[in-house]
Amino acid sequence: MKHLWIFLTAVVLISHVSQATGVETMLNNKRVTKLINDLAPGDGPGIQYVIVDKDKVIFENSSGLSDIKNKTPLRLTHTMAAFSMTKTITAIAVLQLSERPGLRIDDKAARFIEHPYSPEITIRQLLNHTSGIPNPIPLKWVHLVKNHSLFDEGKALAVILEENPKSVSLPGEEYRYSNIGYWLLGKIIEAVTQQDYQSYIQKNIFEPLGLKPEEIDFAVHAPDNHAKGYLEKYSFTNLLKGFVTNKEVWGGYEGSWLHIQDVYVNGPAFGGLIGSAKAFSCILQNLLSENSVVLSQSTERLLYSQQKNSSGKNIDMTLGWHIGELNGIRYFFKEGGGAGFHCEMRVYPSDGLASVIMTNRTSFNSRRQLSIIDKHFISR
Repeated sequence: MKHLWIFLTAVVLISHVSQATGVETMLNNKRVTKLINDLAPGDGPGIQYVIVDKDKVIFENSSGLSDIKNKTPLRLTHTMAAFSMTKTITAIAVLQLSERPGLRIDDKAARFIEHPYSPEITIRQLLNHTSGIPNPIPLKWVHLVKNHSLFDEGKALAVILEENPKSVSLPGEEYRYSNIGYWLLGKIIEAVTQQDYQSYIQKNIFEPLGLKPEEIDFAVHAPDNHAKGYLEKYSFTNLLKGFVTNKEVWGGYEGSWLHIQDVYVNGPAFGGLIGSAKAFSCILQNLLSENSVVLSQSTERLLYSQQKNSSGKNIDMTLGWHIGELNGIRYFFKEGGGAGFHCEMRVYPSDGLASVIMTNRTSFNSRRQLSIIDKHFISR
């Protein structure tokens, strides 16, 4: 009888704890929903937010509009330009290839492609941005979607290399972000696999994860499910747009927002992906699992390994991620932003969580806002 009483008491206590936890989770989700709704009111550009663990979606929400003119609500499945978040996917592809014969991350880049920079530059240095390759402002390195059939990526890259042939530091000497460096990584992938970069990514990363081209790819496959990008009319960025963008990308004003025409990035490997927060969260969720279908465990450790410069000093960079800290918890992140869109994705290994935020407006402090939202879910 005594044992039965102890058992029943334990059951009641567990029930109360479970109910309290459920109530706290509901209140927390309400707070986060309000945060997102305040950031993206129902009359302007929207926000998608997703946070996952290795097994499930912890929380997801979308708010605001995908199309201001037609007052279309932004759904979690709407695609947006991810820009530099693409770089982490490119890094994953390179590390995949390092698992096979023919490529090692400390190989010289010149073994696979021609380039005007130091012959000593390695693939590792391209991945961790210590190659010394310059980084001119790439905002004009885009072309309209409607002109894509006429676009020649090889010629576009040749022009950029001809215009920017000199390194800004010695290989390995210091961290210097470079879009050109990741563009070259895309060409190395093509040289090793004998297929175009976009096809390799689809077949070896997205397809194994069950992601379809209309969910994430380097093109807009479902125009009705692609959010329109916007730039705030009364903003400093709008005043300067003529200096940093081509006039052909400007659309018309929709209320207090300038519509930015759909564009493709000239270098798909440094910024060409188009997808939803849900699609990117699927990639991150797989990376959190013990048995990723994308990378082996040993290679995934390389993806998260902090890098050093040639002097042995740590840099805040891995082989594809930047390194940050929130509430004393280390995380890995990649931000993306450009014509009409801004986004960021993160992985918190110690908490087993990953998050993504995407918005269809150019000027948005994704780093700050994602930190504010994520604080509601990570360890305190």
